[in-house]
Amino acid sequence: MELGSIATAMVTPFDKDGKVDEGRLIALVNYLIQNGSDSIVVCGTTGEAPTLTDDEKERVIRLAVMAAGKRIPVIAGTGSNSTAATVGMTKRAEAAGADGIMLVAPYYNRPDQRGMLAHFKEAAASTKLPVMLYNVPGRTASRLEPETVIALSRVPNIRAVKEAGGDLGAMTRIIAGTERGFRLYSGDDGLTLPVLAIGGCGVVSVASHVAGPEMQRMIRAFRTGNAEEAARLHAAVSLLTEALFSRPSPSPVKYALKLAGMDTGSVRLPITSIDEEGAEIIGKAMGDFRAATGA
Repeated sequence: MELGSIATAMVTPFDKDGKVDEGRLIALVNYLIQNGSDSIVVCGTTGEAPTLTDDEKERVIRLAVMAAGKRIPVIAGTGSNSTAATVGMTKRAEAAGADGIMLVAPYYNRPDQRGMLAHFKEAAASTKLPVMLYNVPGRTASRLEPETVIALSRVPNIRAVKEAGGDLGAMTRIIAGTERGFRLYSGDDGLTLPVLAIGGCGVVSVASHVAGPEMQRMIRAFRTGNAEEAARLHAAVSLLTEALFSRPSPSPVKYALKLAGMDTGSVRLPITSIDEEGAEIIGKAMGDFRAATGA
């Protein structure tokens, strides 16, 4: 799965009535392509997938694929805590033109590792598209263990994992235990540089909505041996990321996008719009980031 170094976990724009804003969605895809995104992930947590109907998800995928026009890959989040529902949405995403699938670990019902193994195998078998696993125990209350990821990496079309468990040791075990073609991406912006250092491929990012070019500079600096510059940019990105998660996501990043001139509308309940204190935190962080990076 060739996602490049930065796959942006894209927000879903909404209009004033809370409906998917198709014009803004198309504009956002083009904006991200022009500002450092090597690929995009739609209908994930940052895209407010839990509040989207299956029909809305399919429409978002189709619009994103159309807007991208094969310039970058479009990965569709289709996972849920029901294997049958996951298979159904995966098939719809493939028919809508997605270039790949992202499958979150089942949440709430908390299957054991044997259940996860069976779940992901069945979902992957339902599509010809490449699949990215997604481990995010802070949201799912379940953990996809390194040994399970290693076993799943042997399924031909399971090609990558988005690892948001924050455990560099676990990530190291995955990298060491999988074949060279299997890709590990950080699911945390603040761990992008450490994950690169242990052999990861990049990041599935929220901060790249407003910091894509600077994050690409950081990755280039690391890969060309300029550790000091990479560390400087990493510090700036990390401080910005703290602000972008100072309130429930994606409210902060949508506000940051508005400050950057790309209004994507509000959020759907139960997430609420940014409050006054949160707006001040994000505004200051955006200013500090620009000053630190020359953005």
